[in-house]
Amino acid sequence: MTRRTFLMAASAASMAGAAPRTKFGIATTSYMTVRRFRDTYEFLEHCNGLGAPGIQAALSSTDPEYLKKVRARAEQLGMYVEVMAPMPKADGAEFERYVQAAKDVGAVAIRTGCLGGRRYETFATLDDWKKFVADSKASIARAVPVVEKMKIPMGLENHKDWTLDEHLEIMKKYAGDYFGCCLDAGNNISLLDDPMEFVERLAPYAVTTHLKDMAVDEAPDGFLLSEMVMGTGMLDMKRVIGMIQTARPKTNLLLEMITRDPLRVPCLTDKYWATFPDRKGIFLARTLRMVREKKRKLPVISGLDREAQLKVEEENVKRCLAFA
Repeated sequence: MTRRTFLMAASAASMAGAAPRTKFGIATTSYMTVRRFRDTYEFLEHCNGLGAPGIQAALSSTDPEYLKKVRARAEQLGMYVEVMAPMPKADGAEFERYVQAAKDVGAVAIRTGCLGGRRYETFATLDDWKKFVADSKASIARAVPVVEKMKIPMGLENHKDWTLDEHLEIMKKYAGDYFGCCLDAGNNISLLDDPMEFVERLAPYAVTTHLKDMAVDEAPDGFLLSEMVMGTGMLDMKRVIGMIQTARPKTNLLLEMITRDPLRVPCLTDKYWATFPDRKGIFLARTLRMVREKKRKLPVISGLDREAQLKVEEENVKRCLAFA
């Protein structure tokens, strides 16, 4: 999008009732705790009202008329659309249809991931993890030719599954014009990676992003980890954004502000280490030292009623957009 086209689109969006555009688009996972948007069009309208330049969301329907409706409205508002998609299964046909739907809705990128949960919670044995690795790499090998053929970039998120070194190995083998990473700035703290090193080394492969600030606190079996409003956590978000924009100037910045109770990272338990046979102690020592130095009381929402939770969730998103 040229500067002139962007300004025209921003003007149209302003006339349509949106707030001034911010730097951050919004991933629908910013509302995964309380509100949980189910409809792509509704989410687009909501984010337009907040002044976001774009969205990242799953498609609530792949009906051609629905896709035309979402695309037309996004173009009218001057907003971009990124699509969240599952990895391909054995035959890949369903994946290819979904990628085509993403093209039809005008998506500029696709976010995908290999694991829906967390490595240290999902896998109890090393054999289970090794099977996941083999299946995931086979799935990636099926996905890459599809996105290359359809010429739409797809980013593989570091979704508390791959360590930095493992994710880099995947990128070095498969990355190209249409395959890279969805760089999540905070997830790999749970795998004992240094977050700033993670961003710096993965930024050259980032075709899309999940931006979040983070905070930690001590726990008897490891530590607690929370997403925080931008600028109130422990990450240098200006540096994070700068590294991404320097390495990949055209990559969209997507907010993923998840409002929820702190996550438990049980890195002092035997089960946590079941899938890390070669992980060196320096990773644990460095992370626990960081936790000790930066620990703080973390926000909790479980004691609030639903209306109060909704309010906190929305205010957190708005405060992050204001930071942008």
